[in-house]
Amino acid sequence: MKLQNLTYLIPWNLFLITLGSIIFGIGLKAVVIPNQMITGGFSGAGILLFYYTNFLTPGTWYLILNIPVFILGWLFISRRFLLYSLYGTIVLTLVIDLIQIEFPIKDLVLAVLAGGTLTGAGSGIIFRSLGSAGGNDIISVILNQKYAVRIGTYNFVFNFVLFLFSFGKMDTNLILYSMAMSYISSQVIEYFMTLFNQRKMIFIVSNNPRQISHEIMNKLKRGVTFIKGEGAHSGLEKDIILTVVNTFQIKRIEEIAFAIDPDAFLITENTFNVLGKGFSKRKVY
Repeated sequence: MKLQNLTYLIPWNLFLITLGSIIFGIGLKAVVIPNQMITGGFSGAGILLFYYTNFLTPGTWYLILNIPVFILGWLFISRRFLLYSLYGTIVLTLVIDLIQIEFPIKDLVLAVLAGGTLTGAGSGIIFRSLGSAGGNDIISVILNQKYAVRIGTYNFVFNFVLFLFSFGKMDTNLILYSMAMSYISSQVIEYFMTLFNQRKMIFIVSNNPRQISHEIMNKLKRGVTFIKGEGAHSGLEKDIILTVVNTFQIKRIEEIAFAIDPDAFLITENTFNVLGKGFSKRKVY
């Protein structure tokens, strides 16, 4: 079964949420909390409340903070998303409170790298599902769906505000380390969000567009669109080829184009995501 066809399967989504929650929770218990740092989002808010009050547990605080957020999820997204997120919240809460593990990392710089990578990877895996682990993830998805705000960007901004409230309770150096870890985490989230989805958009300007497009469609089984263009110097009208391919097909495109027209002109662009036949399916939360 193709990966794109797994998107709406319940076992696949539960697997992603479970795996992501476990990785994220291990990052918290093994790296973040032992080094007295905080993460961003509601998990970080829960840890900060634990530091302030020394009451309950970080997992319990995380669960309490999620109550009003689930109301937002119910109102703005879907019941399916809410149920997946409720499952993710329970799994993450249990991992935070029950797993007892600590990585013996003495260097805080290495702890920042490890913590940011684990929490970012966990969040990124969860975001690839149709649910979340609750908390800030729900708000991130709402903003991403409604206003196209990038999830990693929003998380970093939220975390920056959260860290301002940690001054006075935490050591300043630890706050700065936590901010650096948050930035690493946001970048890892973006990486996992684009994993398997990033494609290359290619423009080809040639005197033989029909022959090149025919080869692309027959050999690579990729669609081709002609964009009407005109040479600024020559004034001649041209059909500019537009196609979208997987990363490993770029060299094949180059071979086809330059074998037919050595004077062809290629422009390759990164794309964040491509939805449609032959690529990713649109996710509806």
